[in-house]
Amino acid sequence: MFEHFFADPKTLLLGALTGLVFGFLLQKGGVTQYNVIVNQFRFKDFTVLKTMLTAIVVGAIGIYAMLQAGLIGGLSVKAADLGMNAVGGAVFGVGMVLLGYCPGTALAAVGQGSRDAAVGVAGAIVGAGVYAEAYPVVQRTFGSFANFGKITFAEAAHTSPWWFVAGLALVAIGLFVWLERRESPRGRPASA
Repeated sequence: MFEHFFADPKTLLLGALTGLVFGFLLQKGGVTQYNVIVNQFRFKDFTVLKTMLTAIVVGAIGIYAMLQAGLIGGLSVKAADLGMNAVGGAVFGVGMVLLGYCPGTALAAVGQGSRDAAVGVAGAIVGAGVYAEAYPVVQRTFGSFANFGKITFAEAAHTSPWWFVAGLALVAIGLFVWLERRESPRGRPASA
């Protein structure tokens, strides 16, 4: 019954090592601290935004470079279902505000010994079970609202995905520059 739930040991080991590196980088980036995440929501500390934008841009470049080089076979694109995405985003957002961590940072915070994050991870596991049971009702209610199918921005615009990656990188750089100027005292460039 469970043979489909577990990959071969090599894949599991690679996943565990990737998770450890990711958790280490989250911890070193400071985003496993409750106050850093809460202050993001209070618009006082933009460490989380900077970290996530950096990860998204680097990830996009890496994924599309591997696709172009033929190192991976293709993308597993999920349906652009705005109704279900709105429900998922609302549940995720409420959980993140209540806990003060997102799922990835909560797991990394547990790894550094944060008991509040451990309680949150346990709650997330229970919540995932509740959501799995409620999924058929949620799907029937919101699943047909603005479902655009499996499509990317590049496919919708009939252009190369590199244009979107470049645009995202430029927006991220512009936002980083603006935030650094905003966060530094009296408009002076922030020191390293």
